[in-house]
Amino acid sequence: MTLTEPAPSAKADYAAFSDTDRKGLDAVIAELAVGEKAWSKLSLADRAALLGRVHAAVADAAKDWAETASEIKGLDPRSQAVGEEWISGPYPVLTGAGMLAHTVQALVQKKSPLAGVKFGTAPGRRVTVPVLPYSAHEAILLHGFSAEVWMPPGIGASTVLSHAGLAEHRPSLTQGIGLVLGAGNITSIPPLDVLYELVANNRVVLLKLNPVMAKMGSVYSRALAPLIAANVLRIVQGGAEAGSYLAHHPSISHVHITGSAATHDVVVYGPGQEGRERKAARTPLLDKPITSELGGVAPIIIVPGNWTKNDLRYQAEHVATMRLHNGGYNCIAGQIVLLSSDWKQKKQFLDELRSALERTPPRTAWYPGSDDRVAQAHEAYPNAERHGDSGGRLLIDIEAGDDASAIQTTEYFSPVLGVIELPGTGKKFLDAAVATANDELLGTLGANIIAGPKDIKSMRNGFREAIANLHYGTIGVNAWTGVGFLTAAAPWGAFPGHTLDDAQSGRGFVHNALLISEPERTVVKGPFRPFPRSFAHGEFALFPKPPWFVTSRSAQSTGRLLSGFAAKPGWLRMPAVFGAAFRA
Repeated sequence: MTLTEPAPSAKADYAAFSDTDRKGLDAVIAELAVGEKAWSKLSLADRAALLGRVHAAVADAAKDWAETASEIKGLDPRSQAVGEEWISGPYPVLTGAGMLAHTVQALVQKKSPLAGVKFGTAPGRRVTVPVLPYSAHEAILLHGFSAEVWMPPGIGASTVLSHAGLAEHRPSLTQGIGLVLGAGNITSIPPLDVLYELVANNRVVLLKLNPVMAKMGSVYSRALAPLIAANVLRIVQGGAEAGSYLAHHPSISHVHITGSAATHDVVVYGPGQEGRERKAARTPLLDKPITSELGGVAPIIIVPGNWTKNDLRYQAEHVATMRLHNGGYNCIAGQIVLLSSDWKQKKQFLDELRSALERTPPRTAWYPGSDDRVAQAHEAYPNAERHGDSGGRLLIDIEAGDDASAIQTTEYFSPVLGVIELPGTGKKFLDAAVATANDELLGTLGANIIAGPKDIKSMRNGFREAIANLHYGTIGVNAWTGVGFLTAAAPWGAFPGHTLDDAQSGRGFVHNALLISEPERTVVKGPFRPFPRSFAHGEFALFPKPPWFVTSRSAQSTGRLLSGFAAKPGWLRMPAVFGAAFRA
């Protein structure tokens, strides 16, 4: 059976449909109920083909996608920041759709998606699964970067191998209609969540856009047109009222939300004082399962070492990128730098960090409420330094005796960066920083560690043991955790174990295009230095300054070419990508 034609009642542009019209929303849900029956009968081969058509449709919409996202965020079309909208927009959806198609095709052939993968081990009786590089193309394009998925302790390799594929092992057993409450900051998040619901969880999907992303409706309708035509996806607009109605609709079987913990709690427990009382009593208003990605306060652990002047400047730009990418409106934006008070180069690094915050090109404070959150942070820390042309970037140096609780427990979701000093060097400092990140900071979505290769080597197994003790869903070692977000095969979500009444950074994973069952975390590694300095210092890494750095001088062309490569991979297209990247 194939699904290629829209239902007779289907609209040409679903994103333009409805706001709080309950009859209209009911009609959309009814269409999806019909689509679920057809989806249950669709063969794996036809599902793989459908994902291939999605890949082609995303490629066709990519230019409009990046331009519309840039318009929403107030970017000058000539700005290098437009590159962010290519790299965090169509690019990961192209790679995600392509790898999901590959995964389903493997199941068609009665193979595990992980067949041929060489498993490894990690401390605590953990099996690891390498997911980057996954192809020869990735090995060249992202030379020097790697990622592995760590499984929970005691899960054997044979179990990981046989369970990969999730709900696609039993495609006829569909799981109803899933509601995706879309993110309002990164444009790839809603489509990636849709694909995961559909394939990994075998649910047809109703996507409600965040009002901030209303203009993306027509782009999503075009990019996901094959799913809409197959009646397995509908896209609607609307605010909080529409979202609440849909979340509690009896025909919706599951809810997935990307947003804030406060919004999550309103969905689960209801608004206002009554909602807070329900949460305190642990009596949720929502009567169905919910998964979530809710952000948090991400740490950036700087392991002290003997760095060159170029190292200090480069890693300061790295930290600035973790905070200022997308204007600071990322769930995984680094918010707390954990620095050694005993590091001899501490002052030099902080001076370079101030300089990086100053020279990063200015951005419009485009996300609603940003100025208020910056003001809130400044009120809590009156001595905060203002940086940037408008002074809208805050650097808060927490000194001995200062109350760090506000910046440790508030996700400011704005260009606010804090510095907290801890004593010690080497493994002693790293262990103290890991304990602080685990015990003092809100959330467990992503943690970053920056350390020189010699310092990592000197700790021997102790460094890997420290990673095992760091309870975050994605850990970046000399690579921003955003690389994990962009890696199609890497699961993305909070560290497992949060409860409904204390969701922290959320529950469940998305992306995960190899459909690995019940992962624990992803560990991403990158080169400490860019090429050619990496070679000069003994690192075998060909990757130049990353195009996602906020100081990149060629981000726009690199992002466009990288997305073009993901749309149509080929060795002959690779030199142009490298040519742009090396101009960063």
